[in-house]
Amino acid sequence: MFEITAIPALQDNYIWAIHNERSVVVVDPGEAAPVLDFLAARGLPLDAILCTHRHHDHVDGIEELRGVYNVPVHGRSHPKNPHITHGLREGDRLGLDQFGLVFDIMELPGHLEDHIAFVAPGMVFSGDILFGAGCGRNFEGTLAQLHHSLQRLAALPDETLVYCAHEYTAYCLPFALNCEPDNPDIRRRIEETMALRAANRPTVPFTIALEKATNPYLRCTNPELILTLQARGLTDTSELAVFSALKG
Repeated sequence: MFEITAIPALQDNYIWAIHNERSVVVVDPGEAAPVLDFLAARGLPLDAILCTHRHHDHVDGIEELRGVYNVPVHGRSHPKNPHITHGLREGDRLGLDQFGLVFDIMELPGHLEDHIAFVAPGMVFSGDILFGAGCGRNFEGTLAQLHHSLQRLAALPDETLVYCAHEYTAYCLPFALNCEPDNPDIRRRIEETMALRAANRPTVPFTIALEKATNPYLRCTNPELILTLQARGLTDTSELAVFSALKG
């Protein structure tokens, strides 16, 4: 058995801790201090670090953590990410025996070329590809790659819980509503998000089903969304053209 706990970090990051009464594995430690505090409060050791991609707010705590706990760092190897000790690629599997977990590795380019996701039954650690009602920026690669990566996540079972790396839901939802003003699921999610944030509670994780109902980047074939974009000058209504217009 295990729990998954959000450790707030930096301005709006979440470092995810997978833990039980014996050990802890963290995902994307952008800074070390909150992780060290988490470990000290529970009197637990750090067993491993998982890394979705090389951006500083996901890796800047790794060196300090490894100075205290000489643990493996699992992620996609890249010349600009010196922290990875155990490289992972598409189709690899990573077992965390202490939790009875096995992750399938999914390569998801479009934000950065080295971006991966860790997928296990009922959960995915999606880094900066998929956010609550939003998605990551296209820093490397193409919009077609980013769109394809999002479609791969959308194909996961509806009940899959998405553990993304940022608390962006409240920021993204107004744009979603602007795209689909008559979508009742978006309006409901806005109310729920406001209540959660007012109580200082995270909006993450969320389900794939909720994203497919409210995230415009997963709804590029929706008629209302297409009509909204056509009113702003869109002429090509192919799925990738709609996605590109949303990202424009």
